[in-house]
Amino acid sequence: MQASPAFRKQLEGYGLTTAEILYRMPDHPSLLQSYLWQDYDLFPEFPTLRKFLDFWTRTLDGPLFKVTVGHCRLIKPAQLTAIDAEFRLN
Repeated sequence: MQASPAFRKQLEGYGLTTAEILYRMPDHPSLLQSYLWQDYDLFPEFPTLRKFLDFWTRTLDGPLFKVTVGHCRLIKPAQLTAIDAEFRLN
């Protein structure tokens, strides 16, 4: 049984990232439309989100107005500390 790709990313330090993207409608620039984006990304650089936003500005007609980002670290890499004592409970 193998771990899912999302679980592997979490073990590598990625966290679930949600971005609300507000953009102007191409045909009606006075109106704003909302788009929700969610993926696993690295805090605080957000390379995956930046790549998506670069794609957006290069290829889509709706210019970006505002991007709000939320990030939550679900699983952190394990931190082990070696100790040289042993405690036994009866």
